[in-house]
Amino acid sequence: MVDGTCDARFAAVRDALAENLCVRDELGAAVAVVVDGRLVVDVWGGWADVAQTRPWRRNTLVDVFSVGKPIAALAALRLVEDGRATLDAPLARWWPAFAAAGKEAVTLRMLLAHRAGLPGIRTPLPDGAMYDWDRMAAALAAEAPWWPPGTAHGYHVNTFGFLVGEAVRRIGGTTIDAAVRRDVTGPLDADFRFGVSPADTARVAEYEFATGLFAASEPEPPSPERRALLQHIYLNPPGISGIGTVNAPAWRAAVMPSTNGHATARAVARVYDALARGGTRDGVRIVAPETLALATAEASAGVDLVLQRPSRYGLGFQLSHAESPLGHGPRAFGHAGAGGAIGFADPDARLAFAYVMNRSGPRWRNPRTRALIDAVYSALV
Repeated sequence: MVDGTCDARFAAVRDALAENLCVRDELGAAVAVVVDGRLVVDVWGGWADVAQTRPWRRNTLVDVFSVGKPIAALAALRLVEDGRATLDAPLARWWPAFAAAGKEAVTLRMLLAHRAGLPGIRTPLPDGAMYDWDRMAAALAAEAPWWPPGTAHGYHVNTFGFLVGEAVRRIGGTTIDAAVRRDVTGPLDADFRFGVSPADTARVAEYEFATGLFAASEPEPPSPERRALLQHIYLNPPGISGIGTVNAPAWRAAVMPSTNGHATARAVARVYDALARGGTRDGVRIVAPETLALATAEASAGVDLVLQRPSRYGLGFQLSHAESPLGHGPRAFGHAGAGGAIGFADPDARLAFAYVMNRSGPRWRNPRTRALIDAVYSALV
């Protein structure tokens, strides 16, 4: 049922994946763990389709949703590192239309820290609008902030990738998918992409949303005002969150860095292995240690205006906290994705962890994810 390789010391991780598949309603999944530069776990199992006709294989790609947000952020951070962008200059310097509706002072730092006040779009957009990059960028440029930018933070669930991606395009002159290939995934030989090519579609796993989008996510029944906010964030344009669209050819082919990064677990772990060791892997520098330290320092903390729960962010990265721990290390950083997928680095343990799957589980404290992470750390003791 579980295939791949696993050091004997980390056998509990293989066992946890097998248990997820047998008793925790896992459909198909893969787990990769790198410790101090060495791949100690590379296992997978289950099915790549709901009908259970295609086994999950070593090179199976799957949508990892928000796990892709930090990958996009790294492309923006490279522009800062190279001196082509500054974190605290108005973004309108490079994107003049973005100054509309009270956003003239919004900065790249605010975007990366989820403080720009742009988690959703009020103007109704038609089906499929998320596949039109220019239309999405124009809608966000015209949008008025939902709160005064810089005064609070709220998770930019589906807008983060378009905002950061357009900033990269305006400042660096390169689309976000090309910038990520050039600066991050290409140099690391990581099997991760925004936009799946026709040649790779046959190895993409079918994704199943097994629970409702908002199931168990609201601490209390939402008010009419909050329900309207959530509709704009998660459902405008229709299908932007992946419900009913995630398996469509147009979704897989599009570039939507908040939601449709497709990867293997091994690819996500390769990126985080570099980050766990200061930004360099096998002599390839993805980001300088100083830039990484800046990106993983706390930039936002407290009650999230979108999630209505505590959250912590650096610049593009989620930071571990009691409500939603990433690993067991206090300095762990990374990002979770819809339904339980996750990638993170624990620099104190020099550890990188990645879990990807194709059937969503509970949004908060997913028992499948936690079982795998706990098994990893039990082997480190």
